[in-house]
Amino acid sequence: MNWLKDYVRPKIQSWVAPKEIPDNLWVKCPKCERMIFAKELDKNLKICVHCNHHMRLDPNARFESLFDKNSYSMLELPKVPDDPLGFKDSKNYSERLKEYRKKTGNNDAIQVAHGTMGGMPIVIACFDFRFMGGSMGTAVGEGIIAAAELAILQQASLIIFTASGGARMQEGILSLMQMARTTLAVKQLKESGNLFINVFTDPTTGGVSASFAMLGDIAISEPDAIIGFAGARVIEHTIRENLPEGFQKAEYLYNHGFVDMVVDRRNLRSEIIKSISILKKVNLKNDATLSKGER
Repeated sequence: MNWLKDYVRPKIQSWVAPKEIPDNLWVKCPKCERMIFAKELDKNLKICVHCNHHMRLDPNARFESLFDKNSYSMLELPKVPDDPLGFKDSKNYSERLKEYRKKTGNNDAIQVAHGTMGGMPIVIACFDFRFMGGSMGTAVGEGIIAAAELAILQQASLIIFTASGGARMQEGILSLMQMARTTLAVKQLKESGNLFINVFTDPTTGGVSASFAMLGDIAISEPDAIIGFAGARVIEHTIRENLPEGFQKAEYLYNHGFVDMVVDRRNLRSEIIKSISILKKVNLKNDATLSKGER
């Protein structure tokens, strides 16, 4: 054994060799374009620490930030046929589904969980924009119906976080049918005496905004979220007029009465708990149930 060659040289090389830096260590804010340390961004619920821009948040992170500590369970959603129309454009729809399932780790564009918030029973359905732009097909429709039925069964409030480009074209008329089905599910929930709160996140458009999303007892939005049906450019081309500044943004809709509150993501839990407790006449034990200090 050569002591200098086999021990000393590798040791020195390990000291001076450049260290590999993970690709996901920093994140660039899409609004202010400043770099943010990824761990700091996650800790801040994907809100830019420089300009307060709300980036998209995956369903699991939302559930963790909203439910009482260790209080929630995931709901297994009904299975639906993967490709009911045998649709194909540049590739088979079934192949697209496989790609997005691998990418997100989820079966489709919605997840549902149930538990407590501030000690009150809650069911939360959360869209995942990473999965085909949060488009609403039969799987999403079945997920919302299942969430509404569970809320009725548990006498719980239903909260849906929407982030969608609208109907899923690969499912054609079956996708459009989900607008009526989800609207009826919300109607049954309200008739049972339970609350429905919709939280608009960026973006909420198309068939989702044109159906259940606008029917909440309380309509909340995250800051700067785009909310509407057709895109602004399509509207301008159709009516041949310039749209007002900020048209389809959460703040514009709040000023015109379409949204009840625009709430920073870090304050959503406390605002939702307060709103439900007032409407359902529930006396909260203390302010600790509203904050994240218990987490």
